[in-house]
Formats: sequence, structure tokens, C-alpha cells
Amino acid sequence: MPISLRARVKRRVRPPAAVLRVIRLNNGFQLLFNLLWWMPVFYQYQRQAGLSDSQIFGIQSVYYVAFCLLEIPTGFIADRIGQRRCMQLGAAAMTAANLLPVVSPSFAGFMAHFLAVATARSLVSGASSAYLYEYLHEHAADAHYVQAEGTARALGLWAKIACWPLVGMVMHVRHEAPYVLTALSALGSLTCAAALPAIAAPHGGVHPPAKRDGLLASGRQAVQVLGTARSLGPLMVQGVAVFTLARICQVNLFQPLLLEKGLPVTDHGAVLSAMTVAEAVGSARTGWLRSRTSDTTAVTVLSVVMALTLAATTLTGKPGTVLWLCVFAAAAGLAYPVQRNLINAAIPPTPYRATLLSVESIVDRGVCALVALAVGAYLAADRLDALLVHAAVGTCLLLLVVDVVLARLRRAGRRPEAGQP
Repeated sequence: MPISLRARVKRRVRPPAAVLRVIRLNNGFQLLFNLLWWMPVFYQYQRQAGLSDSQIFGIQSVYYVAFCLLEIPTGFIADRIGQRRCMQLGAAAMTAANLLPVVSPSFAGFMAHFLAVATARSLVSGASSAYLYEYLHEHAADAHYVQAEGTARALGLWAKIACWPLVGMVMHVRHEAPYVLTALSALGSLTCAAALPAIAAPHGGVHPPAKRDGLLASGRQAVQVLGTARSLGPLMVQGVAVFTLARICQVNLFQPLLLEKGLPVTDHGAVLSAMTVAEAVGSARTGWLRSRTSDTTAVTVLSVVMALTLAATTLTGKPGTVLWLCVFAAAAGLAYPVQRNLINAAIPPTPYRATLLSVESIVDRGVCALVALAVGAYLAADRLDALLVHAAVGTCLLLLVVDVVLARLRRAGRRPEAGQP
């Protein structure tokens, strides 16, 4: 049987009932935890509460800094108390966070809200992926991990497509409804997390150590794991390309690019919805590409596609730009679950998996912060086209270096030791 056909047959095998239940609970958790009903209206909501632009964007700056600072300690918490309990804490924090603007619609209330959201998201960011990977590994169901991640992401995107158009209407019925609905969604994610079973003992894995080392000692041991897993660092750098391109395009470049092409603001929501549909379809179809190439090659190819589609918008008008943005979103949807699997597979059995995933998250957001500064400089100089071309060239060069390093590591791993045949 050809390899690609065997791969497709293997993917169609239904996972055991216990594994299927956990996958479904994870789908529900990811969907409800990330369903922020207030996302399309939070700027206007804060303006109506009396906040100025400087206060609103000042809160956003504090939020991103807090997220980075909280990643490492929350990773340690997940590794010490278990990823499942950390997910429960994150969901509880998210529920409380979204009630703060209802109780206190003021600068202090919104600042506390975003700090609590940063805490909740940092508690979950590494823990959820680590829990799913280790549970499937424990039940010898590793082959289902990528599809499970992709399906969870796709369902979350489809939920946003369905719910976000309703936000304006429900806000007219009840002004604080977006935050109340988000709190109820977070409460639902807490229910899903509470129903998740504990991980017994992953194959070849380890439990959190009985001896509670200090934070510095734990940090040193996590760094030692990073040094031992030689391919982990390059794979994290490879993931930076996917995360940074997706984040910068969807947050920083989306509106400037559409305005540059002359698309009115009233059409931006429709374009964003089309991109979200494309990303959701891509996230649910990761097996299509993985049956044809290796995971490392897939992430490299998709990252190059993302970079080149952004550069291609410099040569097209309105319809072409929308088309290229949808291709970009589909590539991002395909790439993300595969990249998560690569990182998890590169981490050896260790009680510091969530910490290492938090390190990757910090690297991603740190690079995004630097790139955002560069984006501001390019836009201030009215050089958007140059920015898109330079981003494409820089991404391709970075990926070339990563591929060379990974190829050398693979050759070194296959090289026989001295004295062996």
C-alpha cells in the first residue's frame, strides 16, 4: 500500500471512546474559553464608558507586557499542579475577568479586566496543549493529536463567525451583554476542564516531581531540557514565522492594507469573516498536507506561502488583495496545528513541558513586539508595499537558515559514533 494511502487509512481510524471523550471536551474548552463576545466592540464600549484613546491603548500595552511576564510563572504552575488544574484555574480567572467591566465600567475596572484576562490566557496557553498531547500519548493515540488541535481551532473560529455578527444586536438589548456572554462562555469552559480526567502516567513520561524545587532550580532544569533537545530551539524559531506573520497581518496590517487598497471600513468586517472562514477550513484539513510531506517541510512551505501572499497584495487591486488574504488565512490555519505537534514531539519526557511551551509563547510575542515597532515605522514613512516585500524576504531567509540547521542536526543524529560500524 502506498505511504500516502496508508496515512489516510490510519487517520480514519476512530480513537478509543476515552480518547474521543477527551478530544470532545478539549474542543468545548477551547471554543468556549476563546469565545470573546466583546472583541468586535470593546473599543467602542470603553469609549462609551468615558475612556480616552490614550487610556484605551495604554491598557492594551500593559496587557501585552503582562502576558509576557506571566508566561514563565504560569508555566511553572502548570508543571507543578498539573495542566488540567491549571486549565481550570485559567477558566475560573477568565470568568471573573469578564464580570469586572460589568461591575466597574471605568479605567481601573478595564485595567483589572485585561490584567485578569492576561492571567487567564497565560495559565491556559501552554497547559492546554501540553495536557492534550500527554493524554493522547498516554493512551497511544499520538496520531490523533494534530487533527484534534486542528478541529478544536476550527470549531473556535466557526463559533466566532457565528457569534460576532450578533454582538451589536445583543448590545442594543443589554449594553453589558457582550461581557456577560463571555463570562458565561468561560464558565462553560470551566465545566469542560472540570470533566477532563487526570493523566495517569504517559508512556516514557514522568509526573511532576515529588520534590518541589524552587523557581530558579526549575528554570535551570527546563533550560537543560531545551539544550538537550537540540531540534527544539530551531523548531521554535520556525514557529515564530507562523505566529508573527499571522498576528501582524490580522492585528497590525489588516486595516492599513485594506484602506491602502481603497476598501471602505464598512467592508472590513466582511473581509475578516472571509479570512476566518478560510482559516477554519484550513485548521480542519491538516491531514491533507501531512499525507504528502513531512511536518517540518509542511510548516516551512506554509510559512513561505503566507509571506509571499502578503507580498503579492502589492501587485493587486481590491479583489486580488481579498483573495490573497484568504489564501494567507488558509495557510495559517493549516500550519498552526502541525507546528504545535512539531514542538510537542520535540520536547522529551519531562515535567517541564508547559514551561517550555510558555518559553515559546514568550519568544513569539517578543518578536511580535519588535516587528510591531518596525511596522509603525514603515507606515509612518508611507512604505507599506516595501514592508510587505521586506517581510517576505526576511521570512524566507529565516526559514532557509532554520532548514539548514535542522538538516545538519538530522545528519548528526544519523552519524554513527566512533568505533561503531
